[in-house]
Amino acid sequence: MSLPDSQEGFWSARYRDAGDDYLFGTAPNKFLASQAAHFGDGVSVLAVADGEGRNSVWLAEQGCTVTATEISPVALEKAAKLARGRHVAVDFVQVDIFDWDWPNEAFDAVVGIFIQFAGPAERSRQLAGMKQAVRPGGMLFLEGYIPKQLEYRTGGPSAVENLYTEALLREAFSDWEIVLLREHDDLIEEGAAHSGRSALIDLVAKRPATGR
Repeated sequence: MSLPDSQEGFWSARYRDAGDDYLFGTAPNKFLASQAAHFGDGVSVLAVADGEGRNSVWLAEQGCTVTATEISPVALEKAAKLARGRHVAVDFVQVDIFDWDWPNEAFDAVVGIFIQFAGPAERSRQLAGMKQAVRPGGMLFLEGYIPKQLEYRTGGPSAVENLYTEALLREAFSDWEIVLLREHDDLIEEGAAHSGRSALIDLVAKRPATGR
């Protein structure tokens, strides 16, 4: 699959410039780690746009069967190195998620952590693909920034239209059971790219056992 130079080049340059360091660190995202009770042996998980592998590797350490997508081959090399060092297996796949045939009802859980590189039109397709990949009765986990984050400038996109709001996510998942949806401030330390007081939103949603 051919990947657009703009996205692949942008992210590869960021990951390459970090050298041997991991741009977002190697520890799992705090919100994801707080949901550990949902992950364990035999749980199949898709980690979307997982960068250098910090979250997918952690999921594999919980015993999950993990597939992780990422557009940057530089990030995937670092992710594979991290997985080897932690002695776990992850199926790393280089794809542009905006030009991808999303799996259909293939995973027990889908995880998206700080994947706000999409504008409103692309975001609709992104979320639809993520929802499609969850099996009936499965769950979706999402963390991102809200518009207040533009005041903190401690990570995330500079375009307000890329940021989430509670109303936006409640509408996008109106046909699912919303298990958790909260906006909050927190101090995060995720490598050089995410560091400091941050304005966040967390979502855990469950797909109905029947229907969509």
